[in-house]
Amino acid sequence: MKFDFKKKILPNGMTILFEKRDLPIVSVAFAVRNGGVNEDISEKGISHFIEHMLYKGTPTRNAKQIADEIEKKGGEMNGFTSENVTAYWCKMPSKHLNTALDVLSDMVKNPKFDEKEFEKERKVIFEEIKMRKDIPSVYIHDKLGEFLYDPEQFLNIIGTYETMNSIDRKKMIEKFKKVYQPNNMVLCVVGDAKLDEIVKFAEDNFGEEKGNVPEQKFDLKNEEKIESRKGIDQANLIFAYHVPLADDKKNYAAQVLSVLMAEGMSSRLFAEIREKRNLAYAVKGDSNITKDFAYNLIYVGTMKENVELVKKLITEEFEKVADYLDEKELEQIKKQMIGQHQIGMEESQTQMVNLLLHEIDGNAKEFYDFEKNIQNVELKDVKELAKKATEKFSFFALVPE
Repeated sequence: MKFDFKKKILPNGMTILFEKRDLPIVSVAFAVRNGGVNEDISEKGISHFIEHMLYKGTPTRNAKQIADEIEKKGGEMNGFTSENVTAYWCKMPSKHLNTALDVLSDMVKNPKFDEKEFEKERKVIFEEIKMRKDIPSVYIHDKLGEFLYDPEQFLNIIGTYETMNSIDRKKMIEKFKKVYQPNNMVLCVVGDAKLDEIVKFAEDNFGEEKGNVPEQKFDLKNEEKIESRKGIDQANLIFAYHVPLADDKKNYAAQVLSVLMAEGMSSRLFAEIREKRNLAYAVKGDSNITKDFAYNLIYVGTMKENVELVKKLITEEFEKVADYLDEKELEQIKKQMIGQHQIGMEESQTQMVNLLLHEIDGNAKEFYDFEKNIQNVELKDVKELAKKATEKFSFFALVPE
């Protein structure tokens, strides 16, 4: 498959990613290379808080006007904060590209940070913290980082009651000015547009200001814990292990291992835990691989009395892979992953996020090399990672009291 992709870095340091498509739809995102891992312990949650506030208005647009300009032209908009990026995006008919660029750039350049809205949104985030804690499957994912890294380095993105109470408007504005500058920004556009018009807009609307995003070094660890809670009926557990970083080609072997073990109904652990033994409804796997940290995880929802059995089944399956995985099964997984990758490229919004995340972790162009990189994964590397997963892993379960 061939793609019309171009990347341009402006003199002010802003990166522009563009993939040309003929369908009259365009997906646009402005992102900053900053997220939860770039925060000090005292300000955990501030990146996510800033994301919320940027939708609250600018000197020339209030929150409703921001939404109206996009949605009344047939578009949709949203944003997200992850460990190493915060992004603001919209998808709309391509004839309204200038509206998308104008509204999103106004948000990332000129947030008002209204004092009343600031305090109201703090309360909203408090409710979000409660919501995430009340949902066991979400709670254990939020807590996982504490069992893989030093908790002061890797608290969850939303922050805590203490840190959210300590963030005032002055502190937020200081953080915003430090981070939201052109040299830290990526503008990604996928759809029916012209690169020269996108570049001209960026050059006309962004200056030469420089920002700085603090880097984070991670101390790896492995820890196990079982936590009890009243009022729940199901045990939720996560098994996780460190894998190579995004700038290491062996990270593709880690992605293969994740799909093989627990991604999809044809995966080994889904077949073993759900289909064969009927111990769970949800058996899921995922890879969280960035340039700063990387791990694979397996999530299972089961009965309290089956937690240790499920853990044993997971480790035993990794041992089987380490000892007996063959080239035939490996090739089947590679074909599965390449096919799913091709299907995932169909939607412009998904493609926009894919390109953006690959750029944050190194180079967006590598996204188009996925098929080649998966084909180059060697059997010995997958088996070696499976062996390591049985030797060093983290395990966290939330069970009924």
